[in-house]
Amino acid sequence: MLQVENLTGGYGKKAVVKAVTFAVKKGEVLGILGPNGSGKSTLLKLISGILSKQEGSVVIDGKQATDYSQKEFARKVAVLPQLHAHAFSHSVHETVSLGRYPHQSGLFSSWSKDDERAVNEAMQHTAITRYKDTPIELLSGGEQQRVFVAQALAQEAPVLLLDEPTNHLDIAHQQQLLDTIRKQAVDKGLTVVSVFHDINLASLYCDRLLLMDQGQIAAIGAPQDVVKEQMVETVYQARVKTQVHPELPKPQITLLPDTTGEIQPFTVTLEDFTVSSDYVALRTAGPLKTMSSAVHNAGTGWYRAFVNRHVDADYDSDDVKAEMAAYLEQQGFHGTDTVGMMTAVTTEHAEVECYQGDFGTVLIAVTAGVGNAVDVSQALHRDRAPRIGTINTWIIVNGTLSDEAFIQAMITATEAKTKALQVETIQDPLTGTIATGTSTDSLLVAATQQGEFLPYAGPITPLGKLIGHGVYDCTIRAIHAYKKAKGWTST
Repeated sequence: MLQVENLTGGYGKKAVVKAVTFAVKKGEVLGILGPNGSGKSTLLKLISGILSKQEGSVVIDGKQATDYSQKEFARKVAVLPQLHAHAFSHSVHETVSLGRYPHQSGLFSSWSKDDERAVNEAMQHTAITRYKDTPIELLSGGEQQRVFVAQALAQEAPVLLLDEPTNHLDIAHQQQLLDTIRKQAVDKGLTVVSVFHDINLASLYCDRLLLMDQGQIAAIGAPQDVVKEQMVETVYQARVKTQVHPELPKPQITLLPDTTGEIQPFTVTLEDFTVSSDYVALRTAGPLKTMSSAVHNAGTGWYRAFVNRHVDADYDSDDVKAEMAAYLEQQGFHGTDTVGMMTAVTTEHAEVECYQGDFGTVLIAVTAGVGNAVDVSQALHRDRAPRIGTINTWIIVNGTLSDEAFIQAMITATEAKTKALQVETIQDPLTGTIATGTSTDSLLVAATQQGEFLPYAGPITPLGKLIGHGVYDCTIRAIHAYKKAKGWTST
């Protein structure tokens, strides 16, 4: 629908945009990104004809843009510029109605039901219908922005050029507006080209991204092929971290500010642990980056407090998460700053130990009971309801872990726990086979993210060796403590 070939141009004789080539299909949303001064808005102005090109061509629907009359071009292309000038006082309805001008034989002389439908639909899509009779100058900047987007939508052109359409909008209206534009592209087959300031929004709503740098294309492709750490850092000169969106297969970036001198160094020690018959708790001087399968605040995050709570073996609750959150608050633990687990084991028998490596220390805490042990390879044939897990493992690292290291640490810890159960000949009481864990074990890995960088935690790495030894050692000792408390004879 839109083809740009070797497009060059700018202001006067200065070429701001240099030899840019790309094409956008019907129904596709292309986002243009780049730092200030990279040529994003200039490129849009060249495509729309606001600026005259020096070289190259713009082809719309198979025809050179320069071969269209002004009104013909407006029926093909709707433009939302970055800045708007409105010298005269118009109502919102009147302002949106101006988008129908390309379809008139004279200024509103042939206003039709179809024109009114297009205007009303555009106002509904942008949630401005209630301002229909309000003078536009009485609206806020964000409200005015939605009016001008509605004006562009009312034009019902097959190509839509937008320059930072979410400018001045709060996050709710950003979402509403971009949802609308995306839906218009899909339902009506619009070809949308939009300049974005926000990389994350562009990644979420665009099929492809075009990254500009000094007037040229630095990268073009699917969001996952453009929003890469090294590429973004090179073009924007800013440290970033990329991660996947929690619900969509789209990359998102997080800025990494320079915190040199701001973060006070700290180390987690055994003295930071509290062990009682009610719980095992750890409070740290600073937040730890954490990955866990806990009841409260599972997943990844940064936390300062960790609780492994003792509950009765017959514990039952209609809403375990809510009950656990209430318990933590009652015990003086801040809900958003705490990771919480449960265990049926008497927590005063927890095994907590510090292990020294060349890079620093790893602290391991384990509560282990084997009354509800399970052989995972035989679990398919079990019909007994799960009970509260009894083997909970914490791994606290005084060091800096990569994302891979967090996952590998969990694998290494699980292997070490399973080996401990094998050595202790712990059996699944239903199958009589060697158990691999209990029904709802929990695992936590946390790191100070200070000190030596530890990229891996597999079983033969320095960190993995310490985790494997420590988890195995503490699990064996915790099982012995459990057996002794139950009056079992160790074998």
